[in-house]
Amino acid sequence: SEGIKVGLIRPITLWPFPYQALEEYADRTKAFTAVEMSTGQMVEDVKLGVNGKKPVHFYGRTGGMVPVPDDIIAEIKKILGGAK
Repeated sequence: SEGIKVGLIRPITLWPFPYQALEEYADRTKAFTAVEMSTGQMVEDVKLGVNGKKPVHFYGRTGGMVPVPDDIIAEIKKILGGAK
């Protein structure tokens, strides 16, 4: 609704990690944001999958705090330079 084009990759299993899928998506995206309920355990794997083609950012919440869509949108706007 805000004109921001986003996609979602949600691996159901973490082994084997979908490195090839991430690399393929990297050809048609501006950036990646790893959204986690942790301190960043998966962000390095995402960076490996993207293979340096695009920047990978991290947005994490800890203590059982579930990231809500509004917070994720705000983070994406910051990354894309559209934060108000």
